[in-house]
Amino acid sequence: MQFTIQREALLKPLQLVAGVVERRQTLPVLSNVLLVVDGNTLSLTGTDLEVELVGRINLEDGAEAGEITVPARKLMDICKSLPDDATLNVKVDDNKAVIKAGRSRFTLATLPAADFPNVEDSPGAMSFAVSQNKLRRLIERTSFAMAQQDVRYYLNGMLLEINNGQLRSVATDGHRMAMCTVDAGIDYQERYQLIVPRKGILELARLLGEADDLVNITLGSHHIRATTGDFTFTSKLVDGKFPDYERVLPRGGDKVVLADRQTLRNAFSRTAILSNEKYRGIRLMLSEGQLKIQANNPEQEEAEEEIVVEYSGASLEIGFNVSYLLDVMNVLGSEHVKMILADANSSALVQESENDDCLYVVMPMRL
Repeated sequence: MQFTIQREALLKPLQLVAGVVERRQTLPVLSNVLLVVDGNTLSLTGTDLEVELVGRINLEDGAEAGEITVPARKLMDICKSLPDDATLNVKVDDNKAVIKAGRSRFTLATLPAADFPNVEDSPGAMSFAVSQNKLRRLIERTSFAMAQQDVRYYLNGMLLEINNGQLRSVATDGHRMAMCTVDAGIDYQERYQLIVPRKGILELARLLGEADDLVNITLGSHHIRATTGDFTFTSKLVDGKFPDYERVLPRGGDKVVLADRQTLRNAFSRTAILSNEKYRGIRLMLSEGQLKIQANNPEQEEAEEEIVVEYSGASLEIGFNVSYLLDVMNVLGSEHVKMILADANSSALVQESENDDCLYVVMPMRL
């Protein structure tokens, strides 16, 4: 096996593929990347048995077919350390991979490609295509609300739901929930749900571009596969039942507050400085045309902000974890934000003022 490639052409796909590879592995071959030359295509594969990523690169010069696995991190560090315009020649000789670039020469240990695990290639139950920017938006708008290491393992991921041609993402950690819906024109009328694990969601987001280019999604009983021109991404699914998110959406809130998103975000950021570092609680005091935000901490320090809002109704005092509110302010795209409240013990519903395709639910805190 032998091939020649420009450093620039190899580095970006290698960084994405190596991102899947875990540093500490029980199986040595899992810290390697699988290199396969077939015709004039080089494919790079990384996996941690949960998520698999295959990147494809076209080779210009003649290459000898073959396959081998080499240490992912070391290959990436070698590529990064070479000059931008370097040309790499990679040759496998006597079970060693020899990489030459200019006057540099590296010899890497290898493991046989036969030892490299293959994520299941079972047939998909359904498949559809969606533009990359739509899928990316779904993930970016909701992924912050995924749980991190919750014993309720089904919360450590994101629910993707297909229903009436729409694609919806839902994430929750039990204290807040994020939901976003896009029209994807998927020709499937029933409701279809799957939970993609946290790592799978974050890796998929790294692959998706801003453009309208399509990504092909195939859903199997135990995996999801996304294919673009350059990559094939596969992730196992979380086997579990996601909570009924529609029951969590607050109904009947009669207090509607409209505010400038940037003003609100800045006020939250400033009051957060003097909130309790552990609980991050702030108090919102709502009255006609005004919102007062207060925070204090065990050191008896206090912060108070007053901002002008569009609101006419009864006054209300309610507490929240300020981090949860800031997370929502950071992902919203519009200039104005709408908060719908009912009383001090009910969750708040937050959305863009003129758009309800993304909804955020934040539970109140007792202060």
